[in-house]
Amino acid sequence: MFERRHLEVVFDVTGHGIWQVREGIIIFLSDRITNQTAQGEIAPIPWFGSETLEDAIAFCQQQGHAISEELIFQIPDTLPACQFAFATALEEIQASLKVDLTTLDYCHLLPTGKSALITDFTSFATSDRTPTFKWKIGVAEPTEEIELLKQLLSKLPLGAKIRLDANGGLTFKQARQWLEFAETQPQIEFIEQPLKPAYLAEMMALQRDFKVTLALDESVASIAQLIDCYNQGWRGVFVVKAAIAGYPHKLRQFCQQHDLDLVFSSVFATDVGRQAALKLALELGNRDRAVGFGTQYWFAE
Repeated sequence: MFERRHLEVVFDVTGHGIWQVREGIIIFLSDRITNQTAQGEIAPIPWFGSETLEDAIAFCQQQGHAISEELIFQIPDTLPACQFAFATALEEIQASLKVDLTTLDYCHLLPTGKSALITDFTSFATSDRTPTFKWKIGVAEPTEEIELLKQLLSKLPLGAKIRLDANGGLTFKQARQWLEFAETQPQIEFIEQPLKPAYLAEMMALQRDFKVTLALDESVASIAQLIDCYNQGWRGVFVVKAAIAGYPHKLRQFCQQHDLDLVFSSVFATDVGRQAALKLALELGNRDRAVGFGTQYWFAE
């Protein structure tokens, strides 16, 4: 059984454009023998390389009212969001483990452009944890955005860190311009996906030339891509969107065999997909870095 969910995104402008609506599917699994039940969430992002919502709906409709464990692990790699949803729901049925997600630190997504300057940082300043923020870049020219960032950095709470996410929207020249500035700003934790995924060699060259940490996001949307980037020599940060990466057990297997700097990130899912992804973050992520899930106030159900 499944139902389609329609969420309105309050505000999100990225290098991919404006994201106004987030659609997904909540699936419901039940074990006929034990009567255990669980939910999973299919939250595709087609421009990241996942299936479309229509692909996911078609797959769910093909299953009718029954699906076996065997069929769950035969979902093709072209449906990674479906793999995640069905596999995490199955895990919940087989071993419902309660974990304390309050031990995680969260990176909070700021509005794009000038809107970030009116953010009320008071509540973050009173927290007993060092806050981390994310700000999208690559929407305007670097010179303009760097001037805005200077103002934003002066407003951040003491000790706060900020991540800059370009969503692959910079040219090589613009990326160097950003990195030259970032070298002088200790508040910048890393710059995420400065170039398009096709330019991995160029991003590796930038990482060698500068001390600022770089992170891959769009380049490692799937588990296969993550493995490929690692095999090509990437040793910076890997930003993992578990909800569209594919089967959790495959992600676990590779991550447990290799020393990866992993940051788990949101796909603007509901609490169903969010909780499943956060459990993986708690298990596999770099606990010295905040998880990219400070996004729940960005959409209304």
